[in-house]
Amino acid sequence: MHSAIAMVELSSIAKGMEVTDFMLKSAEVTLLMGKTVCPGKYVVMVGGDVAAAQQAMRCGVEKGGAQVVDEFLLSNIHPDVLPAIGGVTDVNAREAVGVVETFSVATCIEAADFAVKAAGVTLIRLHMAYGIGGKCYFVMSGDVADVETAKKAASQVAADKGALVYSMVVPNPHPDFWQQLVAG
Repeated sequence: MHSAIAMVELSSIAKGMEVTDFMLKSAEVTLLMGKTVCPGKYVVMVGGDVAAAQQAMRCGVEKGGAQVVDEFLLSNIHPDVLPAIGGVTDVNAREAVGVVETFSVATCIEAADFAVKAAGVTLIRLHMAYGIGGKCYFVMSGDVADVETAKKAASQVAADKGALVYSMVVPNPHPDFWQQLVAG
């Protein structure tokens, strides 16, 4: 596990590829993700110690210039965040559901990390910009009070960056809706 991760999100695919190589050469980091997302954006995420991830992010932002859409550096990322990016997390019981939707992938991941650190919630999944116009959202579950607290915390992170689309809590989701959420 890396002690920090950094992401740079760009509006150009070719520039994103160039930035990926530049970030990897600028510091002792590992490539965690480098790929296209809708609508024609590119995200690069690296992991390493805090100083290395920070150096790589700074270099990526500098090299990306005007094509940078968003970025983040997260030290001590919550262990639930990366698995939620990769797919749906197993959830045993039907509980309250919260969703936070953002305009950028980077802000969504940052907000999801903040949410799970703010309250006792489980990240079910984080959907990154595929077929949804470049937006991103994450789904979490837990008891109503925790989901509400986490939603407020994550929404504030996204709002502070001007990237909050919408957030909501469903206290008692219908069984069919719940099944749709946990099935992916």
